Amino acid sequence: MSESRNCIQRLCRYRRTLKDLKELGYVKIFSDNLGEATAVTAVQVRKDFSLFGISGNKKGGYIIDNLIEKINYILGKDEIQKVIMVGAGNLGSALARYRGFEKEDINIVAAFDADPAKQGKVNNIQIHNIKDVFEYVKINKVKVAILAVPATVAQEVSEILVSAGIKGILNFAPVTLRVPEKVVVNNVSLAIELENVIYYVNARHRGEKQKNEHGA
Repeated sequence: MSESRNCIQRLCRYRRTLKDLKELGYVKIFSDNLGEATAVTAVQVRKDFSLFGISGNKKGGYIIDNLIEKINYILGKDEIQKVIMVGAGNLGSALARYRGFEKEDINIVAAFDADPAKQGKVNNIQIHNIKDVFEYVKINKVKVAILAVPATVAQEVSEILVSAGIKGILNFAPVTLRVPEKVVVNNVSLAIELENVIYYVNARHRGEKQKNEHGA
């Protein structure tokens, strides 16, 4: 499971790099060039592509337009992906203003919050009452939601989303959600990510300090 998730993450990086190269006017690319640009080996690039039946020419490389089209199909990005967001506090508002989603063909079509004071618009995204999520998801056929609510209500809200028909949740709340197996959940913990960086920085510093002490 973790390896397949890593593969999908690499495909996302390949796609982003290919789109940048296309904008620069490139038409073809070789696996070693794509690997270097995405910090993986050429062998890994070819292995990832072969898993999905993507083949290139050893001498001619890959046609960038063809690669983007095939990766878009694999990732379900051959059309604009509609996403809703629940939670219109500081984090939710910041995510609503983030322009990077549009570049990746992701459209936050609506936001929801239980607080009437937060209902209105953020970056032209309409904020609805959470009670309206059932009808909205059904009418607009939305499958994915971003969860940016406090930990105390995250489980309750996730159950509402699952009942409404949501199949995937990007969870920013610092809590493990209990959802049915058919629902995909990706957890994003900014604090944990920062703690990881701090740990490795401190570990490297301690290692260098010990090395210097032993060498002195």
